[in-house]
Amino acid sequence: MKENQVKKLVMAAMCVALGIILPMAFHTIQNAGSIFLPMHIPVLICGLLCGWQYGLICGFLTPVLSSLFTGMPPAAILPAMACELAVYGVLTGICIKFIHTGKQLINIYISLTVAMVAGRIVSGILKALIFNVGQYSFKIFITSSFLTCLPGIIIQFIFVPVLVFALQKSGVIGRERI
Repeated sequence: MKENQVKKLVMAAMCVALGIILPMAFHTIQNAGSIFLPMHIPVLICGLLCGWQYGLICGFLTPVLSSLFTGMPPAAILPAMACELAVYGVLTGICIKFIHTGKQLINIYISLTVAMVAGRIVSGILKALIFNVGQYSFKIFITSSFLTCLPGIIIQFIFVPVLVFALQKSGVIGRERI
């Protein structure tokens, strides 16, 4: 295995582990997971730093393993959440590779925005057509996907770029990736 692939594999594994551990701290507060979205942060970072393949795996595995180990997310939410986070990982990886504005911060924000909107749309479609048929409305989609979790979205827009820049400055990842 090439050194770069090993780094990506280790980074992706650390993101999966963080995606399991970080929500445990938030779940001491009722509904904090759906408000602050702690599991999303490591997945978004993985897609940005490791690429779409690792982002896809991280996005799918993180909620599945978290559900197995901690019971969160619950089984009723797990399939839609696994698909949502997989979309996050894939699209952040694809966007960061192909978006070149000349400003790294703008590239990151565009990648995050595209991934978060697309992931929420995929989750909403799955909930409406498969998992919560007849019980899911557009109002519920907007409320749960954009309003309730607004603090989490803001946290993602603040902390993901900060963490990416910190990892670059520390030398953990190179600037050529982003």
